[in-house]
Amino acid sequence: MNRALIDYYMCPEHLVNFQLEGELSADLGFFCFGQDIICYGRSASGFRSRLASDVLYDAAQDVRFDGQACRLSFDPTQVIENLRYERHAVDFHRDSRSLAGGHFLKNAYYFLRPAIPAFLRRQFQKMHFSDWNHIAFPAWPVDRTVENMLAKLLALNIKAQGVEKMPFIWFWPNGLPSCAIVTHDIEFTVGRDFCSTLMDMDDSFAIPASFQVVPEKRYKVSQGFLDSIRNRGFEINVHDLNHDGHLYRNRGEFLRRAEIINQYARKFGASGFRSGAMYRHADWYDALDISYDMSISNTAHFDPQRGGCCTVMPYFVGRILELPLTTTQDYSLFHILGDYSIDLWKKQIELIQDKYGLISFSFHPDYLIPERARNVYRVLLQYLSELRAAGKIWLAMPKEVDSWWRERSRMKVVFDGGKWRIEGKGKERARLAYASLNDGRITYTLDPSS
Repeated sequence: MNRALIDYYMCPEHLVNFQLEGELSADLGFFCFGQDIICYGRSASGFRSRLASDVLYDAAQDVRFDGQACRLSFDPTQVIENLRYERHAVDFHRDSRSLAGGHFLKNAYYFLRPAIPAFLRRQFQKMHFSDWNHIAFPAWPVDRTVENMLAKLLALNIKAQGVEKMPFIWFWPNGLPSCAIVTHDIEFTVGRDFCSTLMDMDDSFAIPASFQVVPEKRYKVSQGFLDSIRNRGFEINVHDLNHDGHLYRNRGEFLRRAEIINQYARKFGASGFRSGAMYRHADWYDALDISYDMSISNTAHFDPQRGGCCTVMPYFVGRILELPLTTTQDYSLFHILGDYSIDLWKKQIELIQDKYGLISFSFHPDYLIPERARNVYRVLLQYLSELRAAGKIWLAMPKEVDSWWRERSRMKVVFDGGKWRIEGKGKERARLAYASLNDGRITYTLDPSS
């Protein structure tokens, strides 16, 4: 009941007390927790709907206070895990129109893909994704359901505890308000050969970045090529096995490929992973010997596998940290939406910053070769560098975010000598913060002495 809130805020465990009111249902479905928070899971009251767009029962009406406990008709930790693991997307997975669900279409597409001219592929993809703006949940262009739910839970907990403010460990090092990462998925030989130019562009704005490399079949991966990335201070990760769309075809095939992927991760000295075309199955991640994954989109409207994790923050899937993709990929922006500006990215950045989240980008060397695309990318790099200079983001490597989030997860807030303080490795970069209720809404303040 309490784990999701405690792990998100890293607040004192003894100050969080949620209890279940009633017995959870056998069936799973959608309900809401207030009009703006959609939940998916089991509940002990009302009804559960098959679709998020159906009429939803509001579980907020069942909230009850019992001393210092807040009693709910659902388990918030279970519901939040269902969202993060995309268990709400079962209908997308069964949809025969989806490349992820329609095995025949997907197999035919990947078999014929090398022979299909680029302009025909784009037309096919535009038709496939033509319904994107009719998807009600997750919300477009950024879904912040998990953050909204946790803030609402914290407000209820503060009320139940009868305290003025709740201490917690701030989300990012040195009190920075949000974080941004830039990643590059190398898909074909032309993209591999363009990496040097792309590194020059990143370097010109002092932008750290990671490069995800496909180990087999797509192109030759020499030690010299890997060294050329690493020696310039960039990070290397594994990008699928051969990017053929079949990594998650079935459990047995995934386990076979995961073993080979793990070998490449050790060979490349890679800590992170991203699957091809963002195919994923979070419940199978335990077979991957990696530190972090970047394969789950916040709002997967333009992924072959629809869904979305509904959060703008990193979160653990077992021992693996998920760094969700929270912005639209370059290919989708340029070739599906036909937008050659950074307006959408700026809007997404604004929405993510409003929740102090992770602004994560996926750019492909293959799609940044045309000068028009390069110019848009340069404008974005300039914008990110300006946000960094203004102290509004922490621009970091994915492995740095992974390291920080793990350190933060092991820290504790303790009460000592009449005041709160942080204990644990990395505490010198951590900042103590307080959550308070103002006009029924949660507000955060940093402790100036921390």
